[in-house]
Amino acid sequence: MTVDRSQSRSTVTRVEDVDLGILDETLSFFIRSLNLAVTRDLDARLEGLDVARGTGKVTALFLIGRHPGIRPSLVAAAAMKDRSAMARVFDDMERHGLIRREADESDGRVQALFLTDKGEKLSDDVREIVRQSRDFFHDISDEEYAQVIDLLRGIYWRIVKSNEGRG
Repeated sequence: MTVDRSQSRSTVTRVEDVDLGILDETLSFFIRSLNLAVTRDLDARLEGLDVARGTGKVTALFLIGRHPGIRPSLVAAAAMKDRSAMARVFDDMERHGLIRREADESDGRVQALFLTDKGEKLSDDVREIVRQSRDFFHDISDEEYAQVIDLLRGIYWRIVKSNEGRG
């Protein structure tokens, strides 16, 4: 005997009544969904700034500021983006006067990235906005927040290190 699934399920009218089924056990579903929500929140906070909209700009801004002279390939690896995608990010940042590229001192064929004065100022402004992003998770305790950060940090570094040799 077959079960008519359309009759065994009631029509849902509230999002909290949605049965996620297998998605409720799928890490990628929760990561993607949370990423969308967190990205929307950060984009709203960054509205009007040269790093608003698009991925990689904030990461590049902070990494270049923290490591003046960093190679583009290292920024791409840390951002887990391919080099061509990051090259577009760097082009955009350069066009907005946020970074400058110089030949690397040890290998003139390689670029070294530096923030301009405008980039430094923007980095300071964005850092304050990013610090406020904790507000998005206001309904979880500091202990839970720290646990999630620790867990995600560990997963991040395992993935970054495993990708290291792949270029």
